[in-house]
Amino acid sequence: MEFLLGVAGVAVGAAIQFWFNLLLEKHKTKAQKELDEKRKALLRKALENMPPGKEWRKLTTLCGIIGAEPNETTRLLIELGARGSEGEEEVWALLSDKPLD
Repeated sequence: MEFLLGVAGVAVGAAIQFWFNLLLEKHKTKAQKELDEKRKALLRKALENMPPGKEWRKLTTLCGIIGAEPNETTRLLIELGARGSEGEEEVWALLSDKPLD
């Protein structure tokens, strides 16, 4: 009988831990999505409002604007509908402004 109570206790504890971890992961995912959306809005604004005489934005500038590393910034730019230059390295523009032929 004691053995069955011990097994039941372990099972209940494991179930509680599983659901806690699931809720924690869901919260983290939601927070990351919200951050991504805010960052994409900033990127869109930066790419839509280019300085006079500029057609491309440097990746380092875009990273600084949103406070993210280059890999994260690149991922968000692609999700946003931007592309890198074929000629210059590490510069980006919206596909709508610089379509590929």
